[in-house]
Amino acid sequence: QVHLAESGGGLVQAGGSLRLSCLASGGTFSNYGVAWFRQAPGKNREFVAHITRSGGIADYTSSVKGRFTISRDDAKNTVYLQMNNPKPEDTAVYLCAASPLGVVVITPYGYDYWGQGTQVTVSP
Repeated sequence: QVHLAESGGGLVQAGGSLRLSCLASGGTFSNYGVAWFRQAPGKNREFVAHITRSGGIADYTSSVKGRFTISRDDAKNTVYLQMNNPKPEDTAVYLCAASPLGVVVITPYGYDYWGQGTQVTVSP
């Protein structure tokens, strides 16, 4: 059983930067690929980024490529999402999720464990 806890959300101005963290406990973190999803009010949960178990492959949804960076530190059981140049349309609750699969998974159904989420609000 893996427990995930997100932190680092808040209010940021467009063009600024913000770093989200996802701290894992209760399992062997390096065995899991980890993703960030986001969900805005009235919208479906949306894939943002994924990093594989080894950290060798990272993938992003097209709208954040070149602005967001996902990374992991297995010694700290933590995955990060560095958000540079955020835009108002990035406003959402950001959730991290863990999958035992060894490939990039962009659907929420591929993830066994979820955090509670952290709110990110980007002002114009």
